[in-house]
Amino acid sequence: MVTIKSYEQRTNSEGESFNALIVEGDLETVTSETGGVYFTARRTSVPSNFDDEKCESLIGRELPGKIVRLECEPYEYTVPESGEVIMLGHTYEYDPNPDSMEEEVFSREEELVAH
Repeated sequence: MVTIKSYEQRTNSEGESFNALIVEGDLETVTSETGGVYFTARRTSVPSNFDDEKCESLIGRELPGKIVRLECEPYEYTVPESGEVIMLGHTYEYDPNPDSMEEEVFSREEELVAH
């Protein structure tokens, strides 16, 4: 499952404005290079043809699917919190299709137990 967290206004290559929904995946446990464990969640944006009002109304809505990591050509990324410029060779994309029906069912059961 993914959750719509917010939205941002963007401009396409032809100068036209549109809204992109910011979606966040489930909690993940990650081990750092130094061996420490921390929690994170993958985030990405998905273009939409919705106006601001509709985007606002969708915040908090959960959708089936997941956010997957995809390898890509290396590019520079500026870390918003520190301003540090780093090189990345991956991006994230929303995949609306669960791997299997079992994955979708167990994901929903876990949510029910957590609440």
